[in-house]
Amino acid sequence: MTQLEKFQDLPLEEVIGDRFGRYSKYIIQDRALPDARDGLKPVQRRILYAMFREGNTHDKAFRKSAKTVGNVIGNYHPHGDSSVYEAMVRMSQEWKVRHMLIEMHGNNGSMDGDPPAAMRYTEARLSSIAAEMLRDIDKRTVEFIPNFDDTENEPTVLPAKFPNLLVNGSTGISAGYATDIPPHALHEVLDAVLMRMDNPDAAVTDLMTVLKGPDFPTGGIIQGTDGIRQAYETGKGRIVVRAKAETESLKGGKEQIVVTEIPYEVNKANLVKKIDDLRFDRKLEGIADVRDESDRSGLRVVIELKKDIDATGVLNYLYKNTDLQISYSFNMVAIHNRRPTVMTLPKLLDAYIGHQKEVITKRSEFDLQKANDRLHIVEGLMKALSILDKVIKTIRSSNDKRNAKDNLKSAYKFTEPQAEAIVSLQLYRLTNTDITELQTEEQELRKKIDELTGILTSAKKLNKVIKKELAAIRKQFAEPRRSVIEEKIEELKITKELLVPSEEVIVTVTKDGYVKRTSLRSHAASNGQEFAMKESDLLLFEGNLNTQDTILIFTTAGNFVYQPVHELPDIRWKDLGQHLSSIVPLENEETVLSVLPITSFDEQATIVTASANGLVKQSALKDYQMQRYSKPIKTMNLKKGDRMIFAALHTDEPEFFIGTRFGYGVRFLMDEVPVTGLRTAGVKGANLKEGDEAVSALLVEEGAGFELLLVTHRGAVKKMKPGEFETGSRAKRGLVMLREVKSNPHSVAGVLGIRGNEEVFVETDKGNRIPLDVKKLKPADRYSNGSFMIDEKAEGRVVSVFTKEIKKDEE
Repeated sequence: MTQLEKFQDLPLEEVIGDRFGRYSKYIIQDRALPDARDGLKPVQRRILYAMFREGNTHDKAFRKSAKTVGNVIGNYHPHGDSSVYEAMVRMSQEWKVRHMLIEMHGNNGSMDGDPPAAMRYTEARLSSIAAEMLRDIDKRTVEFIPNFDDTENEPTVLPAKFPNLLVNGSTGISAGYATDIPPHALHEVLDAVLMRMDNPDAAVTDLMTVLKGPDFPTGGIIQGTDGIRQAYETGKGRIVVRAKAETESLKGGKEQIVVTEIPYEVNKANLVKKIDDLRFDRKLEGIADVRDESDRSGLRVVIELKKDIDATGVLNYLYKNTDLQISYSFNMVAIHNRRPTVMTLPKLLDAYIGHQKEVITKRSEFDLQKANDRLHIVEGLMKALSILDKVIKTIRSSNDKRNAKDNLKSAYKFTEPQAEAIVSLQLYRLTNTDITELQTEEQELRKKIDELTGILTSAKKLNKVIKKELAAIRKQFAEPRRSVIEEKIEELKITKELLVPSEEVIVTVTKDGYVKRTSLRSHAASNGQEFAMKESDLLLFEGNLNTQDTILIFTTAGNFVYQPVHELPDIRWKDLGQHLSSIVPLENEETVLSVLPITSFDEQATIVTASANGLVKQSALKDYQMQRYSKPIKTMNLKKGDRMIFAALHTDEPEFFIGTRFGYGVRFLMDEVPVTGLRTAGVKGANLKEGDEAVSALLVEEGAGFELLLVTHRGAVKKMKPGEFETGSRAKRGLVMLREVKSNPHSVAGVLGIRGNEEVFVETDKGNRIPLDVKKLKPADRYSNGSFMIDEKAEGRVVSVFTKEIKKDEE
């Protein structure tokens, strides 16, 4: 072989496309998806057939699982033993399949996700209903193909005397396709099959009068008949499956929730752990204890509640936040005519009915052939008995068996099979009784042949046979429905009052990011002791809040932290709080900007934010309500180098003001700022000169007493009336608010909105924090530079300005 013949030069895309295409075809057709006729994947079919071949049936003793697995791998399924054993175990798990096809002795796993014992320890056999899957397989009812090494034949489909795909459901993921068909109640599916046979045009609405919907082996409550109908009509639909739970009263005014059924394919151990984690993490205050009391008599999970807690509210919360309620999505994909097809309910029923017609037809042909062959022999024997003496004489005068047969054929016109039957006849069969037996057998055979011919020539008779056999299966194997179906999906309403006990607390947040909640008792017991805080820190927020409230902590990185008050640790007034970085991960240089206490997110308000690049945005308050909040959430999509400088709640303030480092002030209507989603960047509020930045932003309040306070980096301070700035449109340069000085010009450190009931502090680059007495200042115009209140040389340059509201008792 030359080097050229050995290697082929092919484009990579072509090779990968071709190989993956072939692999995908194999995965789709011969591994992951069930056949629409018998509802089995190839590995399941091979396991059942191998067990049947070995006589490992329900009427015989159990046999080691390892023996079956070895047999399946050796003869039919050349794959890993674990995949075969796992498929075998699943068919034996009563919480996974509605009617088990395999009975297993030993540990075959559990609802808690425990693995089954190794196959060398467990024993298995086919269940009695599995016998119905294989009935008549030896009567050439289904097509057989050679196995992987051509040593044996295996069936391409099983006769399936009941609609296994709908009864036991199926789940699988292949290349480009996935399937999720839920289990159903056997008697309901059979009723639907019978209805479809009587009326081939029966619509889904008609079929749903008998086939109500899925029926999970684990029971539970199914909600949403519209979703079921949609799934049956299109192959795809969504339902909600929730646990069955009841409330029991305990002594001392307590209650407990008892769960007796959980949704399909939910891991019970994980579910119990999740509920207990909610209790431990104090996300759900009302739970005292969670116990799994399941035993051999059934499932029982007990959720014990604290005193005077409403069980309905807790249960609704658990439905919403745990797998006590799940949504199940139908995706009814099956192999139909050797290709993956999204199946509707009528299509599935028709595929099964078509399969049954084929199976019964082939069985009838096989039985007819056998009956005709036997009748031929019976006729020969009866003819031989009528001329018995001649026949004996002919046989005695023959040389050997072959010669005797030839003589019988030529002398009395017997055929080869008849002659064979005559020479093989035992002497006792020559008694007088035998002729009457043969005559009776002949009558029975003729009757049977008529019946079978009738089935093969009349569609009506064929249907009658199928119906009769399905009715027998219904009678033998039907079980009561386990899942309850409710028409509507219940909307879960959760009120904070049910989850969080109402308690008045004091919440504080410092500039450096220390957060704490303190009980009123601890605050009262501190006897006027100073609030615990580092010397260089500043109290940014202090408020009397309820544990049912939430605080939103905004940071300079354009994020906010969603923090329910009840989740804050209870820390004494004289102890340092918990640092924000231990609650959520923060970026480098990310510091606290402002804190907003929120009692209700239903309020018709927005949150307004602004950045140093002059951007401003507002988003609806309701958008800030979060279900998951383990990390800071983006509220302003900032560019690199930008930072957030302002965040406030906006209810009815009509105007906005931005002050810049170079001394420009822009005032515009809030109506000019569109309400957008959380992750947007906002719109341009101020058109900045190169090198300039916005240092302050504020909502302009209406009414007397509201003034603007401007502080420069050199320590000059001045008050201005908002009227100094006429209202223009946004994205303008703005009006000058400092007089230009040639040498050492002032730059703005901050502009605040004040009403006269605040303490004002400035912070300098030397780390000094100095209070300002601004009450004595008279309002100035835009062109003055204000009065020096800080000695720049002694105290340092002003870098920031803060206010702290004076509480009534401090005045």
